[in-house]
Amino acid sequence: MIPGWILMRAQFSLRVTLKIARLWEWLKVSKSSRKKDSNLNFKANGAAVVRCRLQHSEGAPRRMLHSGNIGVCDIREAAVRERAASTAGNRPLFYFRFGVDQALPPERRAPVTPSSSSRYHRRRSSGSRDERYRSDVHTEAVQAALAKHKERKMAVPMPSKRRSLVVQTSMDAYTPPDTSSGSEDEGSVQGDSQGTPTSSQGSINMEHWISQAIHGSTTSTTSSSSTQSGGSGAAHRLADVMAQTHIENHSAPPDVTTYTSEHSIQVERPQGSTTSRTAPKYGNAELMETGDGVPVSSRVSAKIQQLVNTLKRPKRPPLREFFVDDFEELLEVQQPDPNQPKPEGAQMLAMRGEQLGVVTNWPPSLEAALQRWGTISPKAPCLTTMDTNGKPLYILTYGKLWTRSMKVAYNILHKLGTKQEPMVRPGDRVALVFPNNDPAASMVAFYGCLLAEVVPVPIEVPLTRKDAGSQQIGFLLGSCGVTVALTSDACHKGLPKSPTGEIPQFKGWPKLLWFVTESKHLSKPPRDWFPHIKDANNDTAYIEYKTCKDGSVLGVTVTRIALLTHCQALTQACGYTEAETIVNVLDFKKDVGLWHGILTSVMNMMHVISIPYSLMKVNPLSWIQKVCQYKAKVACVKSRDMHWALVAHRDQRDINLSSLRMLIVADGANPWSISSCDAFLNVFQSKGLRQEVICPCASSPEALTVAIRRPTDDSNQPPGRGVLSMHGLTYGVIRVDSEEKLSVLTVQDVGLVMPGAIMCSVKPDGIPQLCRTDEIGELCVCAIATGTSYYGLSGMTKNTFEVFPVMSSGAPVSEYPFVRTGLLGFVGPGGLVFVVGKMDGLMVVSGRRHNADDIVATALAVEPMKFVYRGRIAVFSVTVLHDERIVIVAEQRPDSTEEDSFQWMSRVLQAIDSIHQVGVYCLALVPANTLPKTPLGGIHLSETKQLFLEGSLHPCNVLMCPHTCVTNLPKPRQKQPEIGPASVMVGNLVSGKRIAQASGRDLGQIEDNDQARKFLFLSEVLQWRAQTTPDHVLYTLLNCRGTIANSLTCVQLHKRAEKIAVMLMERGRLQDGDHVALVYPPGIDLIAAFYGCLYAGCVPITVRPPHPQNIATTLPTVKMIVEVSRSACLMTTQLICKLLRSREAAAAVDVRAWPPILDTDDLPKKRPAQIYKPSNPDTLAYLDFSVSTTGMLAGVKMSHAATSAFCRSIKLQCELYPSREVAICLDPYCGLGFVLWCLCSVYSGHQSILIPPSELETNPALWLLAVSQYKVRDTFCSYSVMELCTKGLGSQTESLKARGLDLSRVRTCVVVAEERPRIALTQSFSKLFKDLGLHPRAVSTSFGCRVNLAICLQGTSGPDPTTVYVDMRALRHDRVRLVERGSPHSLPLMESGKILPGVRIIIANPETKGPLGDSHLGEIWVHSAHNASGYFTIYGDESLQSDHFNSRLSFGDTQTVWARTGYLG
Repeated sequence: MIPGWILMRAQFSLRVTLKIARLWEWLKVSKSSRKKDSNLNFKANGAAVVRCRLQHSEGAPRRMLHSGNIGVCDIREAAVRERAASTAGNRPLFYFRFGVDQALPPERRAPVTPSSSSRYHRRRSSGSRDERYRSDVHTEAVQAALAKHKERKMAVPMPSKRRSLVVQTSMDAYTPPDTSSGSEDEGSVQGDSQGTPTSSQGSINMEHWISQAIHGSTTSTTSSSSTQSGGSGAAHRLADVMAQTHIENHSAPPDVTTYTSEHSIQVERPQGSTTSRTAPKYGNAELMETGDGVPVSSRVSAKIQQLVNTLKRPKRPPLREFFVDDFEELLEVQQPDPNQPKPEGAQMLAMRGEQLGVVTNWPPSLEAALQRWGTISPKAPCLTTMDTNGKPLYILTYGKLWTRSMKVAYNILHKLGTKQEPMVRPGDRVALVFPNNDPAASMVAFYGCLLAEVVPVPIEVPLTRKDAGSQQIGFLLGSCGVTVALTSDACHKGLPKSPTGEIPQFKGWPKLLWFVTESKHLSKPPRDWFPHIKDANNDTAYIEYKTCKDGSVLGVTVTRIALLTHCQALTQACGYTEAETIVNVLDFKKDVGLWHGILTSVMNMMHVISIPYSLMKVNPLSWIQKVCQYKAKVACVKSRDMHWALVAHRDQRDINLSSLRMLIVADGANPWSISSCDAFLNVFQSKGLRQEVICPCASSPEALTVAIRRPTDDSNQPPGRGVLSMHGLTYGVIRVDSEEKLSVLTVQDVGLVMPGAIMCSVKPDGIPQLCRTDEIGELCVCAIATGTSYYGLSGMTKNTFEVFPVMSSGAPVSEYPFVRTGLLGFVGPGGLVFVVGKMDGLMVVSGRRHNADDIVATALAVEPMKFVYRGRIAVFSVTVLHDERIVIVAEQRPDSTEEDSFQWMSRVLQAIDSIHQVGVYCLALVPANTLPKTPLGGIHLSETKQLFLEGSLHPCNVLMCPHTCVTNLPKPRQKQPEIGPASVMVGNLVSGKRIAQASGRDLGQIEDNDQARKFLFLSEVLQWRAQTTPDHVLYTLLNCRGTIANSLTCVQLHKRAEKIAVMLMERGRLQDGDHVALVYPPGIDLIAAFYGCLYAGCVPITVRPPHPQNIATTLPTVKMIVEVSRSACLMTTQLICKLLRSREAAAAVDVRAWPPILDTDDLPKKRPAQIYKPSNPDTLAYLDFSVSTTGMLAGVKMSHAATSAFCRSIKLQCELYPSREVAICLDPYCGLGFVLWCLCSVYSGHQSILIPPSELETNPALWLLAVSQYKVRDTFCSYSVMELCTKGLGSQTESLKARGLDLSRVRTCVVVAEERPRIALTQSFSKLFKDLGLHPRAVSTSFGCRVNLAICLQGTSGPDPTTVYVDMRALRHDRVRLVERGSPHSLPLMESGKILPGVRIIIANPETKGPLGDSHLGEIWVHSAHNASGYFTIYGDESLQSDHFNSRLSFGDTQTVWARTGYLG
């Protein structure tokens, strides 16, 4: 007897692609030799295209790429998958393609609004804006690579095209240009792109590369680039498919711009030496493998000794086995390429920057500088802010900055809290929350904090409670102990408010006091109060937030001495002088924008012109116009700003850039920024721009400015440039190549090491050993001017800020620690620093390193103007089978067709294959404007990855090609010997194998006083109850306030059913046997309409009504069910009747094609002449329609006999009788949910308390309050209800307890579903409401499917549901092996209730149809009186066979007729 069911559901749609257990099934390449099957259509070019609808029922969001579920395979699909796998042996590539237009929930759908009136927007929307992605060189390289593909035998064949089974509505509505996206700070890729196909490498010595790098290309468009600046490198926590993987924000090259370091350190030039070190072995490795025998004397019999050893052997595997990953046992281990290039140069030497000069008048601290300028030059302009028209909005002078900062400092220290208990003391952290268009207020607050000696933590303004990445920012604030947030008046008014006007607590944030820093709100400090201005010391000056690859947010602490030294180093490197004018386009809260525009500018009394992002969106030329207007000497921009200016300039006159002596390119560390620099120089050289003015810099939050190109007056000295082989770079080796080659990366130098700093490059993984001169490594910096720690994280701090690089001899390079910059690069000839990528963008696939930016550039070079919406594209990797796999997600233009999408995706795969020699695991396209955004509009990479892994991305097109990238496939499955016919004849137990079968109690043998058994039909039971207990209440319907909205007694239901029967016969003119669609909201009307149909002899079909706010996506499903069920008439309420005929409905479907619609709000008064009684119990009672998880609509036939048997089975299992009350909160449209809502009360006589799930949206506590109020012992719900309660009531348990909510009486709380139990959800629900008296064992699940609507259901008596852990490796071989909780490869599975009375189960082999042993995994077959009698019709897959309902075993018990569930267990 099997105690319960191990159920697993693997929706083939997308989930199965990520499952290690099931992946192998369809990834078998040439290892299986089964015959081809016609179920999978292979086109001539050798690509299989499997097309699935991810359309979901009733507008609920479909889950894509769900990472948790391995098994329960729909056998229908599993068979196709098996055959497909065996046929694929000689196929080079397998494409899975999905079209999912309706799968997007309304809140993530792109808004359809009229285009902006702005002339810039108009111009952009026409396509010219997308030119910023055009790079001649890279596009030509990509086109050449694609052409080569056509010539040679295609390794990546073009996938053939299939039509959708259901015509989808295309998003042909125009979406306006992305005002907050695309070319924004950490976001959309921009710039022209350049890429590279195959290349042959020789080992070219360094001298050759040196000469080429220096004298190399002076031409201005050697390469083009797609720059995606990534100021904050947005990212998020990411669950992985099988393991947990961490990925960074690489939709856009994150910002690598401005970090300086400086320490006066005496370091000798290290001598290269060549001693190799061996990694130590684990000392106890051998010990653990010994000692399983026992030393014995030879006189002891061998058999006795064997017995002794057996008894001594532990029953569980030794502990060691639990922590060993059987990687080799499972996967083909890939061997390294013997021909891969290896570094050959000498060991590099640490590179020292020039001496940091000591200028006599440099201030001892930044506050001292502010005091000096504020008192001696109070009228000197410090900061000019601009409005969105480009007009000066406000000029902050040094005098005002000084007095206002003092005022802020005084108020922070003395006006928050009480005199005895101030809220903020010196050294405390406070948040700075200022919008990007208000640098003046932010600057005043920042310096106010410095003067008050509190630590500012500048963060982004939270726009909604669910901003991408906002939760992680909250975690940072919490860990920093922030309790006060400084903000401006305008920003404070714009924050989201609760109905009472209070600012709600943002998700994951600590409780904050919001303090407005405008002068009018502040008290004036007393005359005798003065801030204490000390010399710079090692106290923390400020904390800059940094978003990691996995989405977590860290705080980098910068000390006062580092802050001052950094300003001095920048002043020296950039040659800043007093009263210079600097134009700043960058984010002033962090990074280069903060260091130059807020800090260094004050030290040198410079005048900053701040250009807000909102102005750049309206007028991309604004920064150039300000440079001309103010004759600015310096400008701080990103390559995207240069690109925007190029697109918008259109021969504009009166531009003169001759005043510029330095154009700082903040993202110069992104190798693809070079094309924007070259193109900008090409266009504006004639406007006075000099080549030597362009100064790329490299920076990171940890090391501040790493390197910057110095401004020079020598126009004859060309910038450093290198043309590197991309193939070599993937192995971390520098190989010079010619520009004619396709697979090259052209990089520009980012100048020299900062003054007072020492730089070296170390191997990215393992011990920090110095690289060779021709090797790519992570740049490390030793200086005073760097960050000092990640706030509160000592372990991570040690790994990043306390690195001691060693030479090959093992000797340390320096006694002082270095800081890892997160930048990959090398120090070239002449001390020039070159950066080729970032650690965060690194994807190691099959031992080769690929940079996300390079993949982005190649993808954008494939017809970028036609396709990718504003260049918004994200590239990250996910772990599948112990290796990283590349995923590309892009927003497609609103006007692109499915055909365009498919062509583009195919070409991208080919281009990446040619240029990078790497396969793409998944390429997904989403509608424009739907990817999560960073605060400045770029793509939030880690949040995007998280959505991908959760299956919440809702793509409209997906192309998956696992064959090109998953090459380390598992070894072939071992076929397990089956139980043969002979074993069955001898008996159930042969060689220790028991046949896997089980059954519930026998219905016939149970004696009970069941009066209802006398009646074969439910309509007779209702008439009997109306006569014997007319006033007994059967149904009570609750509204959202928890009060009774409606109730029905036996006689009331009987009378209403009679009136509806009259209406059907007279107004509808229906005959017995006609089908009637019931389109009602969950409630009493639905029940009365159902019995009205039975009284009239009609066959009811319950249909979920369309959602009034989402008619376009929900109404077609209603129409489809009505048509497919061949309904002769449609019954509904007056309200829905109007909705079905409304203008919105007419836009979605043809409303003239509805069958006659009857409105049951106005019923006739008379009774029917007679009530219909079926002639045969096997005639049809009702049809049960459901849209499956794979998007297939299936309707099953339920006979009168099956319906009565079903109700009786549930009555016995749950012990239902008239005095019982049961609370039901689920959708009553199909399966067990419908039976519980409409049928069981009439059969068993108990009272059902009905709670429509939609009411929980306004009152999440409604269901639980009702259960408590009515003292209900048994309740049924759905997963969506449970999830809503878990999320909506998580923080309210205390208040619910205070309201008297008590769940201690609940005996069973059953989740009704047709899927494997969701353990995480049920456990979190149990834990959450344990404090309210809910017994954790009360929560259980039911299991049903299309062929039998309820197989298992937790009854009132019987043991509690159990959870077991099975070995996923055994599942691969169709075996069930139980393991301990927490052991590797374990999968928790929860029992799905107890088998219902009258139900028999057997586990059968889906291929041979033979019975299986009880340790085998097979298909669940069911025999029961309440099996459905067959499919009424299947929409979407006519290949489903009738044998689902009448299968017989091939041997053993060959007489019993079974129904095949399609689930494995």
